[in-house]
This record gives sequence, C-alpha cells and structure tokens, in this order.
Amino acid sequence: MHKEEHHEASHQILVTSPLVKDVTTTSQYVCQIHSQRHIEVRALEQGYLEKIAVKEGQQVKAGDVLFSVIPVLYQTRFDAETAEAKLAQLELNYTKTLHEKNVVSDKEVALKEASLLKAQAKAQQAAAELNFTKIIAPYDGIINRLQHQQGSLVEEGEILTTLSDNSLMWVYFNVPEKAYLEYMAHRKQHVAEDRIELKLANQDMYPSPGMLDPEKGKGAIEGQFNNQTGNIAFRADFSNPDRVLRHGQTGTIMILRTLKDALVIPQRATFELLDKRYVWVLDKDDMAHQKLITIKRELEDIFVIDSGLEVTDRIVFEGVREVEEDQKVEYEFVKPEEILKNQKFHAE
Repeated sequence: MHKEEHHEASHQILVTSPLVKDVTTTSQYVCQIHSQRHIEVRALEQGYLEKIAVKEGQQVKAGDVLFSVIPVLYQTRFDAETAEAKLAQLELNYTKTLHEKNVVSDKEVALKEASLLKAQAKAQQAAAELNFTKIIAPYDGIINRLQHQQGSLVEEGEILTTLSDNSLMWVYFNVPEKAYLEYMAHRKQHVAEDRIELKLANQDMYPSPGMLDPEKGKGAIEGQFNNQTGNIAFRADFSNPDRVLRHGQTGTIMILRTLKDALVIPQRATFELLDKRYVWVLDKDDMAHQKLITIKRELEDIFVIDSGLEVTDRIVFEGVREVEEDQKVEYEFVKPEEILKNQKFHAE
C-alpha cells in the first residue's frame, strides 16, 4: 500500500501561472582587449643602438627619449655641414671687412651672405637627420619587450619595441546580426539602462563598468558586417587606472539588461515539438490544451515569454509528459512565486 501511495504521489500534477516580474538578462560575448593606442617603435635610420634608456614594462611619459641610434654616415655629414657653415661665416666676415675698405663691391658681400644661408640650411638638414637617431615617446605608455640589445646594428624601419597606452582599454566583441538589429532599434534605451561588465580569464569581474555610447565617443560599432560570420564588431571602453588590463588579453563581455514587468514561466513547464515550444494550459473546466508560445529571453531556469500566454493562464508545471489534449486534469495549484524561488531545473 505504501508503494501505491508513493507511486501516485510521484505522478501528482502541479499547476501554476505565469508571473510578472522584473528580470535581468545577460548576453555574453568572447572579447579581445586592446590598448587605446598601441604602436611599434621603429628605428628611423640605420645605425648602432648606442643607448637604451628604458626597461621592459617601464611606464614612460610623452617626450621621453627611448633609444639613441648613432649612424656614422649622418654624424659625419652633420660634422661636415656644420664645418661648411662655419667656413661660410668666416668668409662673409672677411668679405665685409674688405668691403669696408672698398676692396670688394656690395655684390660680393651679397654672394657671401647667400653662401652662408645655403651652408646653414644644409647644416640644419643634417642636424634634423641626426635627430632621427633619438627615438622619442609620442605619448604616455608602457614599454613592452625590447627586441635589441645595446650595441646592436639596426636597420631603418626595424622594430625596437612596442608602446602601449593602457589608460583606456578598447574591448572588442562580435555581435550577431539579430542582436545588432535589436540593439539599434532600442539603442537609446540600451545606452541608458544596459550595464556592461567584463569577466576576466580567471573568472573575476573587472571592477569598472564599460561604456558603449558611440554618439558620445565612448565605444564604437564598426561600419560593416563580416560576410563569413554574419557578425559585426562592437567596442566597449573600460577605464584602466590601475593598469590591470593589458594589450592582448581576452575575456568575456557581459551585457546586463533589466526587463521591466516581464512575463516569466519555469522552463520545466514547457516541451518541444518540431522545433517549436509549447505549454499545457487548462481551460475553465480544467481541460488541458496544448498552446504554442514564443520566447523572448532564456535565463538559467526560466523563459521570458514574448507571446502565447497571459498572466491569468494556468499551466502545467509538474507532470507535463502525463497530460494529453482535452484531458481533464486533477492537480494541485502552486503559486508561481514558490515555484520560481526553488527552480533549479531546465526544461524537459
């Protein structure tokens, strides 16, 4: 007798109703983390790497000298042109002295002045070329791996290191076309209400929220879709005051969105037929009828309903597989708050 009672209890049908509540949905995307500015620092001229003024991982300021390269050719040219300019100055001084004694004409002085200007221009050009040997940081940043040691002979254009500005990080993630269209249709609402978070590779959450408001220059959406994947790239911006994030990291972007007054049911109350999802709804006479529903969002244990149900409907929660069309159902009603509070199972 105890076995029969247990058997009957195990087949008890429980019925509940949809519940209207605020729910938070989460969309997750694998992401790539980039410095807002990340450049290759290259040698401007061929020569010997005379001085390395920085260390790997060092924070530098805009204008700091990073490397000094001494090209013998340009140093020699600078010395020669500087000497020519000095010689032209001496010749001009001597010519002016002769002119004062009426030995030479005004024209001769003018020619020497022109010669001096030409020599000075060549010296300035040589100085500029020689200045190419000093490689300056164009912005504040972090020095990455050094590719050469002091004394190395480097070629023009050869990479010496890379420089990363990590004060603000650009985090890229790919969004499917359907999600993109939904975002664009309600973008003002999304900008105002969405919370953008970053989960790091160790599953820790990055403390600062992300920013995605392209109209204000915070974040961006690329101009075209990838024809092979059907995705479009989004970019969220994250401030990085403690320099925790580094160029090349990976993580997961999480977009948290609150749906106000959403109609929700347990996933377990549903079943699938031919790729469509249904629930059993009881009419006023407790007769069961199969009803097609559409899902707006899928959370861990519940579905947010887009269409097909009303808050006043009674739906079968426990015993879905035992109900048949037009069957009168004997059941126990459980408040939806109680069911959702303890829900830990997915749909059948």
